[in-house]
Amino acid sequence: MGDVVRAPWNGYFVTGFDTCSQVLRGRNWLAPDLAWQERQDDSKQWDAIATREMTTTLARLNAPEHTCQRRSLGNLFDRSTIERLAPDVERDADRLLDELAEKLRWGEADFVSTVSEQLPVSTVGSWLGIPPEDYPHILEITHNQVFAQELLPTKSQLAVSAEATLALRAYFTELVARRRAEPRHDVLTGWIHTWDAMEPDREKADEILYRLTMFVTIASLETTATLLTSMAHLLTEPTRWAWLRQYPEHIDAAVDEVLRYDPPIHINTRIAAEDTVLAGVPIKKDSMIHVLYGAANHDPRRNADPGGFDILRGGSHLTFGGGVHYCLGAALAKLEARTLLARMLDRFPTLRTATPPQYAPRMVFRRITSLGVAL
Repeated sequence: MGDVVRAPWNGYFVTGFDTCSQVLRGRNWLAPDLAWQERQDDSKQWDAIATREMTTTLARLNAPEHTCQRRSLGNLFDRSTIERLAPDVERDADRLLDELAEKLRWGEADFVSTVSEQLPVSTVGSWLGIPPEDYPHILEITHNQVFAQELLPTKSQLAVSAEATLALRAYFTELVARRRAEPRHDVLTGWIHTWDAMEPDREKADEILYRLTMFVTIASLETTATLLTSMAHLLTEPTRWAWLRQYPEHIDAAVDEVLRYDPPIHINTRIAAEDTVLAGVPIKKDSMIHVLYGAANHDPRRNADPGGFDILRGGSHLTFGGGVHYCLGAALAKLEARTLLARMLDRFPTLRTATPPQYAPRMVFRRITSLGVAL
């Protein structure tokens, strides 16, 4: 239907790889922030508690607020940080695979609840100093909150998201307060010191710290868990699994092909900053532009035979976005994926999918709720 396709509302779907890349990286395409929402005729659509809460997080900010908050985080997962985190990820992966091995002794096991949801929450939880006993609570409210980030959330989904949003605010506000009262040598304490130096208003600083901590946590969980589950599903095809065991040097390429083939996020939205033309289509200022990651990754002009799963493709994808909003946790997600895959290949020579993945009813943040595996 073309690189830019009219949506049934004030928006457009963008499908082509190069056009999606142009939107993600261009300075004249903005995140749909509060200022944009308040300019809309149907602004009540954006008044839901969960929607407004997420609109004030890093992913929905524009310069200069985005620039300030982003710089305060530094280079979250640079090479040295990834090297420091690697032993912890390896330890957690081994622990979770021990649990999987025990369950597989008795037949089929659910990969999602046993491994793919647990590794990301253990990693980011340890990094931020979240008590392990709180991990189940964090997972539950994260699953429920992201309904508000759907393209067309229903009233019932927004109600679930509202309750989860209040729970997230209560939890992470208290986490920041506890860390301020009892500083540690950790990343959250470092953020507190940074914002105390930047913002003299302590209440405002703590509000920003809450939003940053909450956003980094939930952004790390849903997407990485889905990546790990998709990886297990797509790669445990017997021929593929046997080949990767023989050629483990291609593990990174396998992870990238999973990211291209079935990205954890399928839709991201930008706003036209001014009247413009995109791929020959006139776009009015403030129009919504919905970047379709899956379509872009399957553009045959960028990746030949896009419907085929080819570990040695050497292609490219937009799964981590681009420009100023490029995914902060991309390096961490890849660390978790390649670490887990390497250990799975070594420990489970005959691992296979026993039951197909089951998906939550979502369009934007894909979530696989279960995946049966067996030996």
